Amino acid sequence: MLKAIRTLLLCACAFGVVPAMEVRAQDQEDLPPYKMLRSLQNIQDAIVLGDHSASEMQRFMLAAIDKRLRDADPSVFDDPRNVDAAFIYAMSGGNPETLTYLANHDIEGNFDTRVVDALSHYLAGKGGLMVENLAKAIAEYRNSRVGPYLYLVLGNATAQQSPAKSLQYYDWARLTAPGTNIEEAALRRSISLATKGAMPDKGFAYSLSYARRFLTSPYASQFADVFVELAVANYGEQTEAKIQEILGFMDKPRQREVNLRIARRAAIGGMQELATLASARAEDLSDVADAEPRALASLYSGLAGVSSKGILEAVKNISSIPDAELSPRDQALRQAATVIAEEVLRAPEPESLTQATVSNVKSEISLEEDVAGTGSGESPFAVPASDAAVKAAQPAEPQQTALSAESPADPVHDAFLSTGRSKLDEIDSLLKEEDTK
Repeated sequence: MLKAIRTLLLCACAFGVVPAMEVRAQDQEDLPPYKMLRSLQNIQDAIVLGDHSASEMQRFMLAAIDKRLRDADPSVFDDPRNVDAAFIYAMSGGNPETLTYLANHDIEGNFDTRVVDALSHYLAGKGGLMVENLAKAIAEYRNSRVGPYLYLVLGNATAQQSPAKSLQYYDWARLTAPGTNIEEAALRRSISLATKGAMPDKGFAYSLSYARRFLTSPYASQFADVFVELAVANYGEQTEAKIQEILGFMDKPRQREVNLRIARRAAIGGMQELATLASARAEDLSDVADAEPRALASLYSGLAGVSSKGILEAVKNISSIPDAELSPRDQALRQAATVIAEEVLRAPEPESLTQATVSNVKSEISLEEDVAGTGSGESPFAVPASDAAVKAAQPAEPQQTALSAESPADPVHDAFLSTGRSKLDEIDSLLKEEDTK
């Protein structure tokens, strides 16, 4: 094991993770946990800054630190830096049972039981049970090595009950750990909270900071999704400049992808002007050879026309797009739009006014398909194939409950169907009123 650790650290030297002199100084003895943890932190920071090749080294380091912590003599934890290392390891994708093991074997009182209990509840998916106690203890850790992680944990645990307080915790976490995976996670989650809490100014400020620093993160696709939600929900003359400023930090493929996602959301939400504008921008950012993005731009602008006077032309345009240029989700979306258009245009029957239903549209789409929601193929925001390996680069989140884990295959697709059915119901009511006159 020691030989493997030395080999890893020598490799880490080449990446600038730890100084070569430090490796040589520890050549005849096991490295203390806090030094191994320092290497893990640098690896995880490198991952969110775009070095996805470091994910395998991270996997090895997590296993090596776990073994080192469990095999360590209890006197090792007389050094508070090693205690902090154990806490940070548990919050950085490590095995939470290792922290419990260390705390149970702590006879000197080196481990703060308040933090141990709080993290045990949090990592078991019971974050609500630990907020009060950890909030009382957090001031003692404000300027410590563990502080940014604990603030991020508190932000996650209070996000549902107190979004404003959660944003304060996230702000402190990112300000005390700039340029790290802590800041990346705090910024991304802050954008989501600001969007849901109708705080557009904060949302755009957080989005600008993220775009400046972390566009190459493997989690940037999640940022793109929440930014699109923010942009669509708050689109107007006053926010247009802010949106374009944020897009200005992206290259052409990323700008095109964001505009496609905006067009899709706007088309489904019935925002015809925005859907048309975003589709046109996405098409302008596409090269002649970019068949799929151009097809998607046509699809989303066509979808916006389904609810307009130009419904016949809109249906004709979206029907002409080859299936090969659309993802399964966008094929289902087009089918839903076509069904709704056919029902709107169908002459009423005397006996019954048949309505479009979910069963009219075949949809066998899993969450794994087209996670970006646009179906634009090789998205520049796509998570790399080694997603499982890079996942640990983020501070641990609580386990989902069975209820929260369940989600529809495509919420925006379902919303589009629901909107279409409500419009048809209104038409039915008008027709019935005519029949009674």
